Amino acid sequence: MCTTYLACHIINKLKEEKIFIEGSPRLIRLNPFSRFKTRGNGGISFKINIDGFNKEKIYLIKKIVLENVEMLSETSCDNTNPGVVFFQGEITKEMENYAMKAIYSIISIKEAETFLNKITAEFHKFKKGRGIIGSLAAISCPLKDYTYELLAYRKKENYGKKRQINKDSVYLMDKEVTDTFENVDLKNDYIAIEPRTPCPILYGIRGESLEGLKLAKSIVKTEEPIESYCIFKTNQHTDMHLQKISKISDMEKYGCYIITGYVKENPHVIEGGHVFFKLGDDSGEIDVAGYEPTKEFRKIIKQLETGDQVQLFGGIGCGGTFNIEKIRIIELKNKKVFKNPICVCGKRMTSAGKNKGFKCKKCGNKLPYGEKIIEEEKRNLVEGKFYETPVSARRHLAKPLCRMGL
Repeated sequence: MCTTYLACHIINKLKEEKIFIEGSPRLIRLNPFSRFKTRGNGGISFKINIDGFNKEKIYLIKKIVLENVEMLSETSCDNTNPGVVFFQGEITKEMENYAMKAIYSIISIKEAETFLNKITAEFHKFKKGRGIIGSLAAISCPLKDYTYELLAYRKKENYGKKRQINKDSVYLMDKEVTDTFENVDLKNDYIAIEPRTPCPILYGIRGESLEGLKLAKSIVKTEEPIESYCIFKTNQHTDMHLQKISKISDMEKYGCYIITGYVKENPHVIEGGHVFFKLGDDSGEIDVAGYEPTKEFRKIIKQLETGDQVQLFGGIGCGGTFNIEKIRIIELKNKKVFKNPICVCGKRMTSAGKNKGFKCKKCGNKLPYGEKIIEEEKRNLVEGKFYETPVSARRHLAKPLCRMGL
């Protein structure tokens, strides 16, 4: 079961008991390269002011949460290992550091359990209970940069069926509500608000404000009913998962990084349309990939040449290859080529024979003692420019150029 739907369902159950959360629930995406990640790899948290609550009401809150997690979680699936954390108190710097580690690195269940005991948080594990890792991260994560996402949910009888979303209304919403983003992928004619999995989500709209998302929802039309919706405050599209690192040799598998280096060999394409090259610096080198789902982004990667200096944004998957989310061209290697001279008539001349200079086929002019001229090869890439994967291939945490003012 989708974690966000479960959270929305629990919040509505609490409302029925006149128990209301403070502010927006939070959706915190964790390390997208984690070995044991779920598809979206997110944790949910929300805050309730319990001042004046008696023990029975606090017990009721915990009962509603735990019963619904147990009832709605698909625990028959091997990869579903839910966890719930209840924490009362101030968020400490140590807790924030824990959250950041969960977002850009790896935390084990044992490590999370030890830390939860240290801060005297109450936690509940279902099966292996891996969900406690993200639960505490969702509570603790500092959100200096954040976005919002409005998620609309389907009626249960429509799960698995084709989603009935009016495509024209999505394009209209994308045009009218300027503080939303990543609604559509124009180049690939792709409606990005529509999931491609048989989950309870009908659509998800990303934006910078609560007001903008509510306006966007009023514009998007569907031919199927919406059961409920919820707006989450989130770290999506903030690049929060990326650590700036100075040496390739310091990077680790499953880590998320910003790294600068030189192209050590021209990119090459392998079966399946994936593009690879090697990035190097004084400390070592690493294989870098632009995979087939990144579509036109691979054309950018294929234009790189040995000696180009670039800055890469992304992470290292289980195969040890760096997966690119964005690239910035720092400096292009000037490639000098030797060409025949240009005739006075404007036509490029041809060789007149060994040691005989050049001749022009158009006007007959000859340069018996002419020499080849050196020219710099024109590059289509632009120094200083960022290039990003298309919306259809973008990870939840990757910060789009539109949010960078580019």
